[in-house]
Amino acid sequence: MTTWIWIAVAVVAVALYLSWTAGRLDRLHARIDAARAGLDAQLLRRASVAQELATAGVLDPAASIVLYEAAHGARQAEPDGREVAESELSQALRAVFADPDTVAEVREAPGGTAAVGELTRAVRRVPMARRFHNDAVRAARAVRTHRVVRWFRLAGHAPFPLAFEMDDEPPAELTADGGASAL
Repeated sequence: MTTWIWIAVAVVAVALYLSWTAGRLDRLHARIDAARAGLDAQLLRRASVAQELATAGVLDPAASIVLYEAAHGARQAEPDGREVAESELSQALRAVFADPDTVAEVREAPGGTAAVGELTRAVRRVPMARRFHNDAVRAARAVRTHRVVRWFRLAGHAPFPLAFEMDDEPPAELTADGGASAL
């Protein structure tokens, strides 16, 4: 009789552990979804501000076209090409705002200081949002690689989480002021 009690206790302990692990994995997947939504919002905000600046008439025509096409491409990108499109927008932003005189000209235009401030905040938030997303992906991957998770299929049918890899370096001239105030 005592043997059956110990077997029952062991089965209950294993079931509790499996349930706890499945719940943890579910919470990690929810964290990934929330982080991805935040990243998507920041990427959309950055592309929108860049597109507004490109159409405002404060940049030279060539820079406006480059910036507009990159921002439009980032906003319209399919999920499988999103990382490339966002990297191209980062490169376009660095190319357009590489010259301090360009930034100064935009700031001197009516509403330019606010536009540059909004763009600065947007380009600074993207790397943070991407880091939060990739940290959540890393944590979920660590749990999903455990043998118990694989053997008992605790991840269910959730796709294996993928990190969002892109060039997110902001233009140096926009972030040159040291910028804690722009966050």
